[in-house]
Amino acid sequence: MEAFKAIVVKEIDGVITYAKEDINLSALSNGEVIIKVAYSSVNYKDSLAVMKNGGVIRKYPMIPGIDLSGVIVSTSSNEFMVGQHVIVTGFDLGMTHTGGFSEYACVPAKWVVKLPENLSLKDSMIIGTAGFTAGISIESLEEMGMSSQSSPNILVTGATGGVGSLAIQLLAQNGYRNITALTRKEEYKQKIMNLGASNVISLEDITSEKTRPLMKQKYHFVLDTVGGELLTILIPQIHYGGSIAMCGNVGGINFSSTVLPFILRGINLLGIDSVNYPIEKRNLIWKRFSQEWHIFENTIVNEIKLEQLSSVFNELQKGTHVGRTIVKLTD
Repeated sequence: MEAFKAIVVKEIDGVITYAKEDINLSALSNGEVIIKVAYSSVNYKDSLAVMKNGGVIRKYPMIPGIDLSGVIVSTSSNEFMVGQHVIVTGFDLGMTHTGGFSEYACVPAKWVVKLPENLSLKDSMIIGTAGFTAGISIESLEEMGMSSQSSPNILVTGATGGVGSLAIQLLAQNGYRNITALTRKEEYKQKIMNLGASNVISLEDITSEKTRPLMKQKYHFVLDTVGGELLTILIPQIHYGGSIAMCGNVGGINFSSTVLPFILRGINLLGIDSVNYPIEKRNLIWKRFSQEWHIFENTIVNEIKLEQLSSVFNELQKGTHVGRTIVKLTD
């Protein structure tokens, strides 16, 4: 196979650099399936991968990119065939195993999901890890009793980010109407409303009074992409028996609380992990996207090439990125 393009991250004398390079298959990690990558997507985690002490890449050189979709060009696995359209998200992709910011990828067969009918390779990366995480979060909340029939008050934090914006669309499409979106980007209020939110608030709206162990019950369910001290503020405001799906930490990894909301109101904290989510359950989530979660018409999507990644990484780190950015690898 001729040389192909990839983003390669290197550490030289303690300095992290990355650039588009010509590589060949020998530069890829081992696996049973070789995929010609059609699309990847850009996540906050990918922006950390190109930073010193970002906590994502553990050995260098490495090709980042925690998502990819494409067509199988070679496989030694009986589970797949050449020509099949497939998706890979999570696991060690783009961390310890060469990832999706490459025209070709080589991955273990146990990570690969067959692209469901009614989804295109582009659609799957508009969803990507962000949408997949939103989907797992919603399914987890529904398992805890969230239902559109009961008209619960739902809060989605980080509403302009990939997970938050897609979660709002998924909820609205499934009949949920009382969706409050939390964002610090007032200029995008109308866009968030267009996605399906019934109300848009700022951080100041929920921090106008001193945080106490138990406060007025405002939200039945919360999909939190931020974490940190925001969680400290939200926990006392959850209705009796309500739940928070925690799936992000852009606001930090530490929060404080008392036991009172848990033992007096019976609230639930649900940890959401999309990285090592079992493969058999992955297929069920992707099936929901192919059958009932069609959100592509209204999704805020920016399509770029490999050489444009650095500007998107900067936006993600500055908190100015909006919606989803996908990377097109093939013409």
